[in-house]
Amino acid sequence: MTGPAAPAPEQPVPDGGLLAVHAHPDDETLATGALLASWAAAGRPVAVVTCTRGERGEVIDTPSHPTGLARLEGDGPALAAHRETELAAALAALGGGPGVVGHVFLDAVDLSDAQVTGVRPGSDPAGEARAALDVQPTGMRPGSDRRFEDSGMAWVAPGVAGPADDAPATAFVRVPLDDAAARLAAVVRARRPDVVATYEEQGGYGHPDHVRTHEVTVRALALAADPDAPVPGEPWGDAELWRAVTPSAALRAGRRALAAVPAVQDLAARTGLTFPDPDEPLPPLARHDAELRDAGPHDVAQVAVAPVLDRVLAAMRAHATQVQHATGAPEAALPGADLPGWYALSNAVLAPVPAHEVYLVSSSPTAPDVAARRTPVGSRR
Repeated sequence: MTGPAAPAPEQPVPDGGLLAVHAHPDDETLATGALLASWAAAGRPVAVVTCTRGERGEVIDTPSHPTGLARLEGDGPALAAHRETELAAALAALGGGPGVVGHVFLDAVDLSDAQVTGVRPGSDPAGEARAALDVQPTGMRPGSDRRFEDSGMAWVAPGVAGPADDAPATAFVRVPLDDAAARLAAVVRARRPDVVATYEEQGGYGHPDHVRTHEVTVRALALAADPDAPVPGEPWGDAELWRAVTPSAALRAGRRALAAVPAVQDLAARTGLTFPDPDEPLPPLARHDAELRDAGPHDVAQVAVAPVLDRVLAAMRAHATQVQHATGAPEAALPGADLPGWYALSNAVLAPVPAHEVYLVSSSPTAPDVAARRTPVGSRR
């Protein structure tokens, strides 16, 4: 399979923590699952901020993937509550156990309180999903009365989304930028991560909540570093921004390989799932290999999926209303193909699990030389 160069045995990553910022439950797994799992397995501090609860998501409930939850589709509060439990289970899978990966919903961060209180994992799944920070600096409190909700989307091209015509007043895209960004900046100051990971500028595939999440993350990093910003906590400007992308050649090759695997052919025949067109226009997250090479070896990071594949697949399966048929490839599935596995979303189109997660890296202009603070854990391009 054509794709990024194979990773070296060791990957220099920062010694400190990782904070991933995502729009909906399941995005943390689909976009950054291997990164989160690798970081947690290495004993690094890991946390996820989720901006909405995915109230407007579709629900998979088919004969080949029965969840018995079709009734939740269109019932925003009920679906949100259920997706919190899915998120809790997915984070536990990625972390190797409950409570390893910290979590907070962005609308639970309250800047009006002078004292931050952490909501720690509870014994119930929803409580685990709302598990907040491992540290207790000043400035945020669970229980904010503002609710950030899924903005919805509309398909505008194969694999590319755009804004919905009926985004509610509570939609995340309607939240003032600095309202959301100040809350995230407070989390950044609280956790003081070395890496903040999110989507690239167009949200991966154009979903308006993904695009807004990118904008909020960039603004939050600026606010977190600014000593004059009205954000609680001590300024923190030492975080790198990692934007999830994928090499276009590897994505096309993965799609072609997928259609040639007998086990996947059988799955499609039994379930009615379809194969993606490897030659169709790709979503914005796909980048030409030349662009990634031109970025330079220190501006692109990649994370091998194979060492944490079991965790990633388990997290996918935890999001059962959103992800179906998450399967690891047998070693002999297709000799020579770099294809760890496959899955499908509610669109019933099969997708390859990538061999590597790839990130464009931007260092904060206020950060010291982060290379001096790295220790080996995997591969940097």
